[in-house]
Amino acid sequence: MSYQGGSEGVTEAKTPRLLDQVRARLRLKHYSLRTERAYLGWIRRFILATGKRHPRDMGVAEVEGFLSTLAVEGKVAAGTQNQALSALLFLYKEVLSIELPWMETVVRAKRPQRVPVVLSRDEVNRLLAMMDGRFGLMASLLYGSGMRLMECVRLRVKDVDFELNQICVRDGKGGKDRHVPLPQRLREALRAQLERVRLIHQQDLATGLGAVWLPHALARKYPSAPREPGWQYVFPSDQLSRDPRDGERRRHHVDEAGLQRAVRNARLKAGIVKPATCHTLRHSFATHLLEAGQDIRTIQELLGHKDVATTQIYTHVLNRGGHGVLSPLDR
Repeated sequence: MSYQGGSEGVTEAKTPRLLDQVRARLRLKHYSLRTERAYLGWIRRFILATGKRHPRDMGVAEVEGFLSTLAVEGKVAAGTQNQALSALLFLYKEVLSIELPWMETVVRAKRPQRVPVVLSRDEVNRLLAMMDGRFGLMASLLYGSGMRLMECVRLRVKDVDFELNQICVRDGKGGKDRHVPLPQRLREALRAQLERVRLIHQQDLATGLGAVWLPHALARKYPSAPREPGWQYVFPSDQLSRDPRDGERRRHHVDEAGLQRAVRNARLKAGIVKPATCHTLRHSFATHLLEAGQDIRTIQELLGHKDVATTQIYTHVLNRGGHGVLSPLDR
């Protein structure tokens, strides 16, 4: 297989070099492994969709054509189409070092403005009642603290503060840290979970393992940190795995897909017809705080929103239906 364009050709030997350059640049700039996989996938699809030509030989027509095909034939969501564009922007600007003004003018798909799905307090209680164990605790944390799914999954032992009744969310969306409440009702369950983590960590250390992945080269700066108890994940995986970044065998955090399945199954068992997901628990956290009279600026900080306008969407939830206007049928 070869990527060919004009008088120049890109042989199969050069194909992995381009993707390796993308991968190396992504890791240099500390992009997550999830973003790395997504960007590499989009760049590969772009090259294949354009006749295996090298990106240097293509321009605005090919990029817009690819994005249009995704929308028209692939019927992808606006967010998916924008992710593909972001991947191509990264390729041209960060990897190929080509400043192409037209890339900035490519129209991004407009995300539809939708009101978030929110559960009532009764529905939240019914949902959580159908869950137990590790995933039950994680779902309760999502609702009780307002954390995002991956923020909960990646939580480290050192960031759970029982003395101050708070949890420190590290490197959240936008690379920001913030504090969220540690629900009183979950204190004992969390203590029990941390004790299980301690025992698992001791067993791993006994076998010569016990190190976890640390971000941004912290492992090189603090060589002993990966094996310290505080850096262990609060919700570790049941199995050891090999890290695709460096090949080291470690215990990673639990797979988020397991929690997503558990929430879906609990929703069905509870008879909740709303399309509730893990993120719905975060929406419900914000809406119920606002409903209880908490000021919107505080909620903005707890959610980690950059702009208060993002948080204000929850005021629209409260202002609809029975919370806002009295139906003329009831007058």
